[in-house]
Amino acid sequence: MGTKGKVIRCKAAIAWEAGKPLCIEEVEVAPPKAHEVRIQIIATSLCHTDATVVDSKFEGLAFPVIVGHEAAGIVESIGPGVTNFKPGDKVIPLYAPLCRKCKFCLSPLTNFCGKISNLKNPASDQQLMEDKTSRFTCKGKPVYHFLGTSTFSQYTVVSDTNLAKIDDDANLERVCLLGCGFSTGYGAAINNAKVTPGSTCAVFGLGGVGLSAVMGCKAAGASRIIGIDINSEKFAKAKALGATDCLNPRDLHNKPIQEVIIELTKGGVDFALDCAGGSETMKAALDCTTAGWGTCTFIGVAAGSKGLTIFPEELIIGRTINGTFFGGWKSVDSIPKLVTDYKNKKFNLDALVTHTLPFDKISEAFDLMNQGKSIRTILIF
Repeated sequence: MGTKGKVIRCKAAIAWEAGKPLCIEEVEVAPPKAHEVRIQIIATSLCHTDATVVDSKFEGLAFPVIVGHEAAGIVESIGPGVTNFKPGDKVIPLYAPLCRKCKFCLSPLTNFCGKISNLKNPASDQQLMEDKTSRFTCKGKPVYHFLGTSTFSQYTVVSDTNLAKIDDDANLERVCLLGCGFSTGYGAAINNAKVTPGSTCAVFGLGGVGLSAVMGCKAAGASRIIGIDINSEKFAKAKALGATDCLNPRDLHNKPIQEVIIELTKGGVDFALDCAGGSETMKAALDCTTAGWGTCTFIGVAAGSKGLTIFPEELIIGRTINGTFFGGWKSVDSIPKLVTDYKNKKFNLDALVTHTLPFDKISEAFDLMNQGKSIRTILIF
């Protein structure tokens, strides 16, 4: 007997309230409605954004909620009006939608989509489907979605504008990383910063996003890539992926990291990419860029950060600041191409995976991430 049109009962990790650990529960996943797709998640990864939700550091989130947004799976069933997917398709759910109708989607200048309405806090958006209801129920209570994906569930329902169909031979345990971390860091260097051949770069934060940014800088032809992190154990991997220098701010005897970078590069780097967030790191990234043409790209978001105060003098000397959303990729269109690039060995996703665990060990995966012992942990259902 098939499951199409029926409620599916399956395993999911629920955040019942802010600041409490996730609980693995049996949930009910309703069938997809119009322009929705129900997916069986095969592999999902942990991102620091998921941890900030569990730690209650994001404002505006409703609970209980099923988080998770970096995954790959197989289409189980489709709702009315869905034409681009069929049961059995391999897919990657995306927190960055592509409706192809709004002014943003119709513009070549951005990959943003107007379906995201909360511009100040996109992480609190897409917590319900378009009809303002949830497809998840647990213990008789509705459970909120997260970023339109909710991949910490064996089955999830997403809008057909938040989904990319990928090749049938794609390795789901690796291409799941394209759902967030790799695409964001790699694309930030190539699409947003537009790193140039022979240039110098500084990458702040060497987690999954930062290491992906290092790969992007290398792919763009940068001649010097300086990786910065307070965890020196990440330096070997950063150098293997393209970093030429690595610095730990805690080893500099209280000398500001930006001053050290300016000295090393005789005036500052051409491109700085901040993958950590936080006021202090954002300031250091801006300060270490050269006058005249330096570009600082903000990628990371530190929950609770007070932001950055900038004086006009810091920019009128020729510096530029920009940011990235999902690495500048037109999500639904670009992800299948990135899957092909991975298959053709244009970049190395395997290097980002440090652990693979069964989904039941999700708490262990969070511990590994919070202790700085993992880059990406893949959870398998």
